[in-house]
Amino acid sequence: MTMNDRSALSKAAQPSTPVNFDIPAGACDCHTHIHGDPERFPFFAGRVYTPELASPEEMSALHKALHIERVVIVTPSVYGPDNSSTLYGMKARGATARGVAVIDDNTPESDLDAMNKQGFRGIRLNLATGGVNDPTVGRPRFSAAVERVKARGWHVQLFTSLAMISAIKDLVAASPVPVVFDHFGGAQAELGLDQPGFADLLELVKSGKAYVKISGAYRASKLGPDYADAAPLAKALIAANVDRIVWGTDWPHPDSVPGRKVTDVTPLLQIDDGRLLNQLPVWAPDAAIRNKILVDNPARLYGFG
Repeated sequence: MTMNDRSALSKAAQPSTPVNFDIPAGACDCHTHIHGDPERFPFFAGRVYTPELASPEEMSALHKALHIERVVIVTPSVYGPDNSSTLYGMKARGATARGVAVIDDNTPESDLDAMNKQGFRGIRLNLATGGVNDPTVGRPRFSAAVERVKARGWHVQLFTSLAMISAIKDLVAASPVPVVFDHFGGAQAELGLDQPGFADLLELVKSGKAYVKISGAYRASKLGPDYADAAPLAKALIAANVDRIVWGTDWPHPDSVPGRKVTDVTPLLQIDDGRLLNQLPVWAPDAAIRNKILVDNPARLYGFG
């Protein structure tokens, strides 16, 4: 462990609230990131923020506290199409880890072949952090992503808004590969179930064409620490199709703050992931349904044995 990694050990959040329900064997945190030592894993020049570091050791401590066995590590926007920090985190976890990569037009097929062997199971399109709100940009980018992964049986993961989901709804419905929407599909809890676009999201989930991560509740809700107004969104998504819902922390909770200088380090949000996980029985009181969300659905989507 380098000095940089060691100094990061006090930065990323660790849960302070114990988990208050039985976590099933094989449970998966489907949305995390690793921010490695920038000397080994340089940040992307085109990034829009610079996060504090978050190491595989810290992630293992988090999941030990949460009694969660499996993890999906997603390449964050700060690395552009360089997935080496994600792979570093996956190797630290071994067979219980899967990855979601970021690629660009220059990523060769041979790289995708190698990533498939290493445990990557999808690619992420980030249309949110980069501020892509224009459907004339989002539609071709989505279609191009589907073309890149369809021969591999991977999925396309989207961090975007409900407006964009409405704009690409027909493409998602026709997609030959699974589509996964991050963080409640960008829904905002304070706007309720009738907000524009949420019905489109529910329809895609109900038809089985899309998965949704009920992750990063603090991104959907301002009512911390329990995010009570996110509960109706979570319950509606689960009711639409329990077989298309997965859960994640969004650890280490990176925060891109508009107006801050790109190279200034933006502190990680200090979210209590124990308390966050304890909302799951509020959203899904039935243990059998939680088992699908935490175990069965991630095993199918990410190819856990």
